[in-house]
Order: sequence, then structure tokens, then C-alpha cells
Amino acid sequence: MKTSPAILPKNLKVLKVLAEHIQLARLRRKFSAEQVAERAGISRKTVYNIEQGIPTVAIGSYLQVLFVLGLEQDLSMVAASDPLGRKLQDAGILIRKRAPKRVIN
Repeated sequence: MKTSPAILPKNLKVLKVLAEHIQLARLRRKFSAEQVAERAGISRKTVYNIEQGIPTVAIGSYLQVLFVLGLEQDLSMVAASDPLGRKLQDAGILIRKRAPKRVIN
């Protein structure tokens, strides 16, 4: 049996806000959850879970719903403005693309 990922309460709040925004976008467009599910190629239950901020929903499902709502480009804005990353880059700190390999004896 799979277990749910450990999500910090602060992150759950962020997910709930995202869920509310998606639901409001759907309602503004006067789409039913059934219509969104059909157009996104997912189940009605998955749309419900997205709008409830359930953390186990795949990000691909979020993308499909955002596409149906015409908001898929909003996802590309995530981390577009990265002040901390830019400061680290400017400071010349080496940022590796992957973790160093472990040496097993």
C-alpha cells in the first residue's frame, strides 16, 4: 500500500491556495467539474482532488486542468523569478546539476 508523501503544513496551505485559485478560475469560466474532467482526460474525482488541494494528485493532472482553463502558461512562471538563485550565481557559488556520487567500499 502506498503512503502519502510527508507534506509540511506550510506547504499544504500553499497547495490549498492553488486549489482555490483553480476552482475560482473554473467557476469564472462557468465550466462544470465534469466538463473540465472530460476535456482534460481525467476523472471527475481527480478534478475534485485538485480543487481540494490533495497532495497526491500528479502534476500532469494539474497541467491538464490548467490547459483546459487556458492557464497552462502560468505553470511556466514557477521559479521564473529566482532572486536567491541569482544571488548564489552572482556570488560564484558552484551549483552542481546532480549530487556527487557515493563511493561504496
